[in-house]
Amino acid sequence: QVQLVESGGGLVQAGGSLRLSCAASGRTLSDYTMGWFRQAPGKEREFVSQIVWSSGITYYAHSVRGRFTISRDNSENTVYLQMNSLRPEDTATYYCAAAPGTGYYTAPQRYYYWGRGTQVTVST
Repeated sequence: QVQLVESGGGLVQAGGSLRLSCAASGRTLSDYTMGWFRQAPGKEREFVSQIVWSSGITYYAHSVRGRFTISRDNSENTVYLQMNSLRPEDTATYYCAAAPGTGYYTAPQRYYYWGRGTQVTVST
């Protein structure tokens, strides 16, 4: 079992920044890929970014590439999502997730463990 707890969401003006954190517990993450997803009201959950814990290899959705940065801290067992140049269309609940394996995983169904989410609201 892996427990995930997100934090760091909030209300920010367009052009601003937020850093989301995802604290993981329960087992070592060396064999996992960690992902960030988001879901806006009335929309499907969409992939944002992922990081392979062991290698640090990252991947981003086209919509956030160049604005968001995913990273992990081995000592803290925490994954971060630094979000810069935020836009109103980034407004959503952001979820952290863990998928067994080390690969390129953008489908939510590939992820076994999920946090409860943190709300990000970007105002105009």
